[in-house]
Amino acid sequence: MKTVDIVVPCYNEAEAVEAFLQETERVTASLGGYRFSYIFVDDGSRDATLSLLRKMQQENERVHYLSFSRNFGKEAAMYAGLQHTEGDYVIVMDADLQHPPALIPQMVEQIEAGHDCAAACRSTRDGEKGLRSLFSRLFYRFSNSLSDVKMPQNAVDFRMMTRQMVDAILSLSEVERFSKGIFVWVGFDTVWIPYENVERTLGTSKWSFRGLLKYAIDGITSFTIKPLKLIRNFGALLFVISLIYILITLIKTLVMGIDVPGYASLLCVTLFLGGTVQLSIGVVGEYIAHIYLEAKDRPVYILKETDLAAAKAKNDRAEDPADA
Repeated sequence: MKTVDIVVPCYNEAEAVEAFLQETERVTASLGGYRFSYIFVDDGSRDATLSLLRKMQQENERVHYLSFSRNFGKEAAMYAGLQHTEGDYVIVMDADLQHPPALIPQMVEQIEAGHDCAAACRSTRDGEKGLRSLFSRLFYRFSNSLSDVKMPQNAVDFRMMTRQMVDAILSLSEVERFSKGIFVWVGFDTVWIPYENVERTLGTSKWSFRGLLKYAIDGITSFTIKPLKLIRNFGALLFVISLIYILITLIKTLVMGIDVPGYASLLCVTLFLGGTVQLSIGVVGEYIAHIYLEAKDRPVYILKETDLAAAKAKNDRAEDPADA
């Protein structure tokens, strides 16, 4: 019997985790020949999420949980969950049921057909706020135009992967993680499964516009240095233009005499160059910040509580012939 570990990041999902488990169990029960286990990752929730995970683990031996010492973010939660998997296959999905469990049989079918990864992507963004949808489309287009890592439009984290692909992902131990890019960067044969967008009915979204903007910037700067090259090229262009302007001004002065410079043109040039310098410093600063965070070599997360150690010890005792 093949084993499948389902990694579920959770942050303040007390309203959703039990419904998620019930629905996912209903779907996976129809799949013979597979043993599904759950690894819920409590990302420093401030509601009753952890208490419910303890309760669910007591009632179902296939449910396990990890709990962080504080909120480290969804990327850290996914990484922690993947680190603690041992199954032949691994599924990553959200607890809010916006990643439909009904897609799991299709994912299993595609993996058994020989693919390394079966990933979901939204065919529509119905129900999502227009501004958020617009910025999402712009992010994918801008990121793909700059980076060699091409992410499909509307790709989500919901996917099923082989053990080999999971091990490849875990070999990238960077602190500033952007999993959507990492999933693509490691390669492997991925098939995409489209689905219609599902509106959230349990709990509330934890993503703010500011958080999504930071996430997008981190994603772009994590997988391409083209913004730095654009700054270099733009700086070279400005330098050439300034030399030409100086030459024209010098010739004009020698031929026609000294001319009184215009206040408006001088102000425009000063503001333009000042803004360009500030923007350039900001982009360079983003990359320096990544270097700074990686150089400190801090752990991606800090684990406060888990049932996995006790579960492993129990299984080891059950398998040890000396204890029989």
